[in-house]
Amino acid sequence: MRITMIGSGYVGLVSGACFADFGHDVVCIDKDQRKIDALHAGKMPIYEPGLDELVARNVKAGRLSFGTDLREAVKDADAVFIGVGTPSRRGDGHADLTYVYAAAKEIGAALSGYTVIVTKSTVPVGTGDEVERIIREVNPSAEFGVVSNPEFLREGAAIDDFKRPDRIVIGSEDERATEVMRQVYRPLHINASPILVTGRRTAELIKYAGNAFLATKITFINEIADLCEKVGANVQDVARGIGLDGRIGSKFLHAGPGYGGSCFPKDTLALLKTSQDHDAPQRIVEAVVAVNDNRKRAMGRKIVAAMGGDVRGKTVAILGLTFKPNTDDMRDSPAIAVIQTLQDAGATVKAFDPEGVEQAKLVLDNVEYCEGPYEAIDGADALAILTEWDAFRALDMTRVKSLLTAPILVDLRNIYQPEQMRAAGFTYISIGR
Repeated sequence: MRITMIGSGYVGLVSGACFADFGHDVVCIDKDQRKIDALHAGKMPIYEPGLDELVARNVKAGRLSFGTDLREAVKDADAVFIGVGTPSRRGDGHADLTYVYAAAKEIGAALSGYTVIVTKSTVPVGTGDEVERIIREVNPSAEFGVVSNPEFLREGAAIDDFKRPDRIVIGSEDERATEVMRQVYRPLHINASPILVTGRRTAELIKYAGNAFLATKITFINEIADLCEKVGANVQDVARGIGLDGRIGSKFLHAGPGYGGSCFPKDTLALLKTSQDHDAPQRIVEAVVAVNDNRKRAMGRKIVAAMGGDVRGKTVAILGLTFKPNTDDMRDSPAIAVIQTLQDAGATVKAFDPEGVEQAKLVLDNVEYCEGPYEAIDGADALAILTEWDAFRALDMTRVKSLLTAPILVDLRNIYQPEQMRAAGFTYISIGR
């Protein structure tokens, strides 16, 4: 099939490359000429494991191309996916749909023949209705269907998630459009990936409800971790104990410094705004957002407490800046609030991240960025691990101890075992243990 992907960011590029790998002819469109030029040169705008090889393979095969001419790309397409950004809007936290609606106007003007317009971006309930209205206003004679097809990609594992999804959600009011979408995803039939066909508004809400639920699991276990510290319990054992219950499951029950990233923070806020607009308060999600925001700075205070309560004039080594491993994404990363808390308390910060340094420089000032973990640790008064990159899972602790001015390690991801670290002579602080 002929597929056009509007937007070549995280969602658009991963989705477009994977569709091309299925055998479809895909063109990714973006207004940013520099981004398109970089893609033509084989340079990815994001870090995602395996993406550069996937893109290169399909470009070479002639199934994947990039450009800026939306009209040309849309006119012969069977399906046009809108994969542009929907960041939180300043002021009220609602999803900013400026790019979605602008794309809809341009798509409407370019349509010729029956085409399925697919919102792949994460959008609030009712967005598909507005996209349809805009297109009909721009081009009253156009033949088209509008479908919601939310993405469920985890950064760092996006390609595998796309090719082996738990489910494919198609929100459609048009049987012809639904059939086109079944053909788009037909290559996944061999993987027995279930296709759930719902109403369009239902599909839009599934995405937000799913992310809010996962954010709730993370926040729940973080609060349980706080209780474990007070009563002398082990949060990892608690998580295993409840996670073995099939009704609960073990995923997203890892205590840490709070959730961040491109999805959970903005999607929970957007869900709250939608709930307010429709007079259906989401009190649990409200609490989740508040608790998570407070937790990030609390983790900074935890490091200060581990250093005796006074960090003025001291240096803290930070390992891990991105909100999770295997990505360069710094959006709403807990590291931002933790580092700012340390700086507010008078500390100097040295930091290393395998992929996130360049993005971190855009949001964090007055940080000494290092080329490796041991460079960051050298001469520091304490070490804090904020992201569980594989590179931090087997540090040479004898070397670490020799480089620190004091053997203080604050492990906010519970990578190491308390007994072993204390036996090695560290003042070791973890989460919920």
